[in-house]
Amino acid sequence: MSLQWTAVATFLYAEVFLVLLLCVPFVSPARWQKIFRSRLVGLAVSYGNSFFIVLIVILVLLLLGVRMDSGGFWGVLNPNFGVPDPHFCPPSLLRRLVTLISAQAALGASSQAFRKQAEGASQAARQYLEDNDALRKVQ
Repeated sequence: MSLQWTAVATFLYAEVFLVLLLCVPFVSPARWQKIFRSRLVGLAVSYGNSFFIVLIVILVLLLLGVRMDSGGFWGVLNPNFGVPDPHFCPPSLLRRLVTLISAQAALGASSQAFRKQAEGASQAARQYLEDNDALRKVQ
């Protein structure tokens, strides 16, 4: 049983470390987006999806094993002991955080593009007004 808890704790501590690393405020979402789109991370993701599913299955089996060891399958004292909360799953939290960081980077890039477009339109409008005033003075 000690090996089971060590494996679960190691997996969860690694996820907590990654979540904290992704939440570091001095690394911009644009920088994270570049990291997420790199070839190395792409390769890790392509092979990591199957590894991720295997880890989830192992964690579920370990948690079911803990539940069976603690007073039977239905649990004598606490029927919810050892059952993971369906609303809080650390792997889904990590995936959601990466998705949100990527979306924030994309929104930041599009807002910069819109700002440049608006500045260009504003500058063109000023130029047209100046040209219009110059034409009125000539007439």
